[in-house]
Amino acid sequence: MINQSEYKFKVSASGRVNIIGEHIDYCGGKVMPAALSLKNTVYVRPNGTNFINLSWTTLPDTVSLDISRLDSYKHLRYGNYQAGSAYLWQKAGHKIVGCDMVQDCAVPFGSGLSSSAAIEVSTIAALATVAGESFDKVQVALTAQAAEREYAGVNCGIMDQYASACGKKGMAMLLDCKTLQCDYLPLDLGGYAMVITDCKKPHNLVESKYNERRQQTEQALAILKEKLDITCLADVSPEDFQKYSHLLPEVIKNRTEHVVYECERVKRAAEALRKGDILTLGALLNESHASLKNLYETTGFEPDVLAETAQSHPACIGSRLTGGGFGGCTISLVKKECVQEFEDYILKQYRQKTGYTAVCYRADIDDGITVDRL
Repeated sequence: MINQSEYKFKVSASGRVNIIGEHIDYCGGKVMPAALSLKNTVYVRPNGTNFINLSWTTLPDTVSLDISRLDSYKHLRYGNYQAGSAYLWQKAGHKIVGCDMVQDCAVPFGSGLSSSAAIEVSTIAALATVAGESFDKVQVALTAQAAEREYAGVNCGIMDQYASACGKKGMAMLLDCKTLQCDYLPLDLGGYAMVITDCKKPHNLVESKYNERRQQTEQALAILKEKLDITCLADVSPEDFQKYSHLLPEVIKNRTEHVVYECERVKRAAEALRKGDILTLGALLNESHASLKNLYETTGFEPDVLAETAQSHPACIGSRLTGGGFGGCTISLVKKECVQEFEDYILKQYRQKTGYTAVCYRADIDDGITVDRL
């Protein structure tokens, strides 16, 4: 139990759920995430030394990071995300002061709900706060993304860190990952609730095929740039794809087809949400999952069982894998009065089919970074 009176600040950042728009953030597309009430919270106080002393509520480990050697902790089993965040913030010209930092993470690890982004964003915000610096949430997000890419080795887009930092309570975010223009849309699902279910098959995006998918989309972009005036793969229209897809090797063609039509699904999903057309939104979730399964190949047996079992329930109008894939969580839109029945059904069926015990998370759509003086 943390004695909050011993610390000076409490700084939190959110995990996120991506409603639709998967694997297109690093292709310059628009995505639709929302920040969750599942957060990483940092309790921090200055200590007058040249060290950042890390501890966790969920681990017995403690780690001390020398502020003058922040680039040398990539090997750490625990603390590498915090070290990378501190190093990239320092590298960007910000002051780092010695501090004691307790990390309390309520975002399930390996779930596809961006625990890493929540850790990075909250750590940077805490470091800025304890150093007496004001901070811009977008700059925090961009620095956190750099930490994930340059320090942790995951060649990610900006969506996770942006949602973690800049989320707003009750709002979905229509984020243009090329320009960082963000429109906030009320996430009013009418008579439906969003159910998040974790397949409990842990994933690791560094060891998975995530970076390979990134390379494949870059290969597609290079080929199509010879014919089209585009700056990113998300600039390719369905008409352009139909005209030039024959130039792409079969696997690269499949990856590109997912990106092109997932971008279209995000547009349609935003329109549906604005109109309160939740049935259309649900149908788009189903289409997105099928594309991730058949074209982008980032789902896997367990997530497919979870999504397809959900889709078979009469109270569910749509279900898809959310996040980087290769494990993690699904989101399902379910009639509010049937949520408990749905959860009981899906957990039982999933256990019978896979041998894993899935978990349903109850979470609200919440603000991103919050700072409280203790």
